[in-house]
Amino acid sequence: MSDLFQNLSPKNTDYTAKDIEVLEGLEPVRKRPGMYIGGTDDKALHHLVAEVLDNAMDEAVAGHASFIDLELAADGAVTVRDNGRGIPVDPHPKYPGKSALEVILTTLHSGGKFGGDAYKVSGGLHGVGISVVNALSEETVIEVARDKQLWRQRYSRGLPQTALELVGPVPNRRGTTVRFKADPEIFGPRARFKPATLYRMARSKAYLFRGVRIRWSCDPLLLSDSDAVPAKEELHFPNGVQDFLESALKGRPTVTGIYAGQGTLADDMGSVEWAVCWPEDQEAFFSSYVNTIPTPEGGTHENGLRNALTKGLRSFADLAKVKKGGDLTAEDVMGGACVMLSLFIREPQFQGQTKERLASAEATRLVEQALRDHFDHWLTAAPDVANQLLTHALERMDERLRKKQSKEMSRKTATKRLRLPGKLADCSRSIATGTELFLVEGDSAGGSAKQARNREIQAVLPLRGKILNVASASLDKLRANQELTDLVEALGCGIRDHYEADKLRYEKVIIMTDADVDGAHIASLLMTFFYREMPRLIEDGHLYLAMPPLYRLSTGTKSIYARDDAHKDALLKKEFKGKKVDISRFKGLGEMPPSQLKETTMNPASRTLLRVVLPGKKTEEDREIALATASLVEQLMGRKPELRFQFIQQNAQFAGDLDI
Repeated sequence: MSDLFQNLSPKNTDYTAKDIEVLEGLEPVRKRPGMYIGGTDDKALHHLVAEVLDNAMDEAVAGHASFIDLELAADGAVTVRDNGRGIPVDPHPKYPGKSALEVILTTLHSGGKFGGDAYKVSGGLHGVGISVVNALSEETVIEVARDKQLWRQRYSRGLPQTALELVGPVPNRRGTTVRFKADPEIFGPRARFKPATLYRMARSKAYLFRGVRIRWSCDPLLLSDSDAVPAKEELHFPNGVQDFLESALKGRPTVTGIYAGQGTLADDMGSVEWAVCWPEDQEAFFSSYVNTIPTPEGGTHENGLRNALTKGLRSFADLAKVKKGGDLTAEDVMGGACVMLSLFIREPQFQGQTKERLASAEATRLVEQALRDHFDHWLTAAPDVANQLLTHALERMDERLRKKQSKEMSRKTATKRLRLPGKLADCSRSIATGTELFLVEGDSAGGSAKQARNREIQAVLPLRGKILNVASASLDKLRANQELTDLVEALGCGIRDHYEADKLRYEKVIIMTDADVDGAHIASLLMTFFYREMPRLIEDGHLYLAMPPLYRLSTGTKSIYARDDAHKDALLKKEFKGKKVDISRFKGLGEMPPSQLKETTMNPASRTLLRVVLPGKKTEEDREIALATASLVEQLMGRKPELRFQFIQQNAQFAGDLDI
């Protein structure tokens, strides 16, 4: 007890006011950049440019700027210039001795986008964008051309290095120019802006607001042939997001052509522009933006578009007296679509400072209202096109319902019922066609197989040790065996008289055991199980044996795998004659690196499988072979050990070089 009180003594709990640290100005940004730009990685680095470019775009969207320059210099500095109104440079009434420009550059949550008077819609909302860029830059130079005068101020790591200087008169210039270099103390000495990333950013902004021209330039020394980025280009797209979608599709055949339009939001909340297409190959994407800010995680504006198009197509189906149309879902209508959506809205609410998802609840209703009438008119104006789209959506619906029906023994339900989430590593494909189940011996081999597999089509079920010999066990004992119960449930097709071929959950069942005597014994036990309990599975051609190698022969850069001793000897004579060869023997699949296991045993393009077959019963010869097979299985695997002993005596003379 005395030790306890010693641990609670004042020397261990000395926590006073002096331990409370107060971060002022832009110190919090430099201490915790992840809170403001999502980290210090490559994505966060380029987010700096997005913040400055968004401010220039806000001026353009507000109707005060017609062009924006984006320049990447050889020294890694980025310059963003617009011909907007220019940041105010007069003294700020709340901060005597400081200009409004300096307040904006050095104070978090300062700007002209809070009250809604200076900007009806804007991408910058929190007043932290340009100040964060300033805080995380080694050097920042701001030039403001306003009232025919040019002003300049320099900063370093968020701190002013000069006073706001009046450079002189500029009668034909206006707007704001921001030049900055990212701070290597924050992003690392090797951090560099990528021309291709910045070019795509500028191009997408130009698509999103058809009223702006973005003039891109990059020092040629920074460009490479692989970038496919021009040194200079003026980006202007009079058809907005429709031009973007046409460029993205690149002539791919479509169901209907592009459905594009723009509309005004109710209650003077802003506007929306969209372009939608249904390509025949159904390789879909959904790119959405709010006030020119990309929202890769979607949000309420995307929900509004989905609602409008789904309800519109249902109504058209009702007019066309297509009864099934009422069952269409957003997945059926939009699942294979390519979509560009650009929303301009007052005071949007995002999740997080990086604004990757729109959370404004009213956006769903506003976007749906803006699109719904327009889409209805588009459908009724071109009934042939509308019927093509309806047919396309109905086909998707039929496919969805077929999958739902075929998943009565669904993978998720089966795994939950089997209670094997850590043992059965299932594949992601929802239908049996093209799928494979690998039966492996032990968790070690299972771990390698799980890493080597194709997760879409290949499942792995590790089995512990040597399974029960069903040829010498009772049915009750079989049912009580957990390993075989797991296997039966994983396959989903039942056994004996209850076997249902259409419920088999995999197209191929592959026995994958070590290339040694123990592996062969386990494989024989599994084949016996399938022969006795699921003969139809073998007759239908679903059972296979994997052929993992036993040896790896290497010399220099040349490596060849051998499946057994005879194969190894043949390869040594044919492929490595007269050469010094390094021979590695695999102890088991669990010892084999996943890359080698994939290459030699699991990759359909490079592996060898043996199909296990049963003779038919159509001819007398077939029936004789079937009887002989049954007799052999009973002799080797049945309940009478004397029959096995007899077999060994009769065939011992043929055995040699046993791998024991």
